[in-house]
Amino acid sequence: MTHDTGRSSVTESAFSFQETTWTLALSLLAIVAVCLLAWISWRQSGFRRSIGALELLRVALVCAAVFLLNQPERVQQFVPTQKPTVVVLGDQSQSMTTRDIGLDERGQVLQSRTESIAPLMDDQTWQSLENELDVVITPFAAGDDGDRSDLHGALAAARKEHPNLRAVLLASDGDWNSGSPPVEMAMRMRLQQIPIFGVPVGAPTRLPDVELLSFDTPSNGVVGKNVRIPFTIESALPRDHVAVVTLEATDGSKVTQEVRISAMGRTSDAMMWKPDNVGDYTLTMKVPPHGEELNLENNEKTTPIKIEQERLRVLVVETLPRWEYRYLRNALSRDPGVEVSCLLFHPGLSKVGGGNRDYIQSFPDTLKELSEYDVVFLGDVGVDEDQLTEEQCRLLKGLVEQHAGGLVFMPGWMGHALTLADTPLDDLLPVVYDRAQVNGWGSRQPSHFALTELGRRSLLTKLADTQDDNMQVWENLPGFQWHAPVIRAKAGTSVLAVHQEASNEYGRIPLLVTRTFGAGKVLFMGTDGAWRWRRGVEDKYHYRFWGQVVRWMAYQPNEVAGQFMRLYSATENPQVRQTVGLKANVMEKSGEPLSNGTVTARIVAPSGRTETVRMRGTNDEWGAFAGAFTPTEPGEYKVTLRCEETKQVLEGNLFVQGAALEQTGKPARPEVIEELARVSRGRVLKDVSVQEIVAAIGQVPEPAKQLRRVQLWSNPWIAALLIGFLGLFWAGRKMVGLI
Repeated sequence: MTHDTGRSSVTESAFSFQETTWTLALSLLAIVAVCLLAWISWRQSGFRRSIGALELLRVALVCAAVFLLNQPERVQQFVPTQKPTVVVLGDQSQSMTTRDIGLDERGQVLQSRTESIAPLMDDQTWQSLENELDVVITPFAAGDDGDRSDLHGALAAARKEHPNLRAVLLASDGDWNSGSPPVEMAMRMRLQQIPIFGVPVGAPTRLPDVELLSFDTPSNGVVGKNVRIPFTIESALPRDHVAVVTLEATDGSKVTQEVRISAMGRTSDAMMWKPDNVGDYTLTMKVPPHGEELNLENNEKTTPIKIEQERLRVLVVETLPRWEYRYLRNALSRDPGVEVSCLLFHPGLSKVGGGNRDYIQSFPDTLKELSEYDVVFLGDVGVDEDQLTEEQCRLLKGLVEQHAGGLVFMPGWMGHALTLADTPLDDLLPVVYDRAQVNGWGSRQPSHFALTELGRRSLLTKLADTQDDNMQVWENLPGFQWHAPVIRAKAGTSVLAVHQEASNEYGRIPLLVTRTFGAGKVLFMGTDGAWRWRRGVEDKYHYRFWGQVVRWMAYQPNEVAGQFMRLYSATENPQVRQTVGLKANVMEKSGEPLSNGTVTARIVAPSGRTETVRMRGTNDEWGAFAGAFTPTEPGEYKVTLRCEETKQVLEGNLFVQGAALEQTGKPARPEVIEELARVSRGRVLKDVSVQEIVAAIGQVPEPAKQLRRVQLWSNPWIAALLIGFLGLFWAGRKMVGLI
């Protein structure tokens, strides 16, 4: 008997044979025969000592062979010296705070799921088993881990930390949302004869509830302009009802809207809010509680928004001052939030420029000058001696890709814009031109746009408040009589509108196409007839469309800028558990872009968790840096951008939308607990008293004793030893002259 301290068990050893009647008979016959032959051989040799020793070795070898023929085994039995362990796992996640215990019992106050398992988490409950079992109470998914449930991790930890584990009691609602599937661990525990006793808690059906599911606001707004705020309400009530949704801002302003909430489904709508002053606001949306509602904790949401005084800088570059250019310039000049600069490469003028104060004399030649513009419009302009150069095209590409600028392509009938396809701007072009039709396509009869499915949902093409009214507006817009020679849209672009009639082998001709490129945005307008939209309604649709285009292209989500640093999110409307890209432009104190710098972003989550992201340089010429992180919780994140070389610091906020993994009011998943018990050969203890649960744990049978069999007859070392003695026997016969 040996004592194994590492396993806290006693090891008992014994020999056993797997003999049969035939092997025993054969063994006896072999031993008798070899003894008789040995005696005869020794007597014939005159009883020589050497022959006697050889015959004795022969008998020993045959006895060893007979011994191995009966398959001898060494059996080791491990007997634990400590009391077996039972681990009680109690779920403490956020979903366990749902009050749905006692729904079927009239007159009883509802308990939370956590309260229902509280007796199982009390040491006094298990005192009756302390002589037979070592009961370890382990709450999981508590504290900082309360925003997720990892049943697999909890079971794995219990199995790893307790070598003498006999059983596990799992009290949970089964709503796991993190880690590997728990059934994998249940299968491993079954192989080790460790049953799982499941105590499912919570109602399998959802509580009567009205939940404000989403409340999406843009990160920035403009003072004096309406902000559209979409929202979604989910109802678990059996009937439709009407509710007055309220939107409150920190300045005291309030907006209300009557919404009809569909039964057992989701209802989406939107509200309009108009800020009157510049500043940081917090918006709170509230859905009034319904009389049948049991969970009142998810009826409101809060989100921040930054309202700024708008000042966008736009550059319009053109050759001939066609009607589209004139009305576009007029629209942008009248917009109080836009500062427009124009540049004409007119072939009939002796010098570049124009006559008014908003004209510039030359194209910006340096990065610093060009980066002052948020959006650049390129009309019927190409690469030529008196127009753009290859270097200027490269700077424009960098403005979009690295500096998050916007670029609008507006080709004309002279076909200059087609030469841009042979420059670095070809990577930005959303469409493929038909080089055989340089001057485009004209017609005597006006043609019309046809919105695509994506165009019907886009804010760029929203000329009316509702989708039906918007479709009617686009159908009634005055037509155009020229469009660019486009073959198809490139892969990765978004086609918002196509030609209503013209098509080719690729489908309808795309006329309004957008795409993102690097950190910026690109738009292609394939006609020059938008100015005709003023007919009968003056500036209503024409101004609105181009105003929306400029703002969509200029604004970056969650942007914050300082004197030498600029930080913005590469992900619009960041969502929880999705990778969020961060981009930054860093300048040296001299005003030159920083190259090969050390830039970090310190991110503080709403719960206080801190993460540091090292930004990698993406383009030294523009001082561009990029990084990414994955938010694990919704709410407002604080981001601090720091540059080691310049010692500059920029602070900003990033709001992450979405719901937490653990949510109150969701139905329980008892089928998960039942599956774990079934796979591990345990039991489901549902709707039973605490005393019955304790009794069931006390009756857990002892696992079968662990036996280890060491088969001597198949041991290679014994076989080698036997062969060695056979060789010795052969050599001995040769030495005494028998061979």
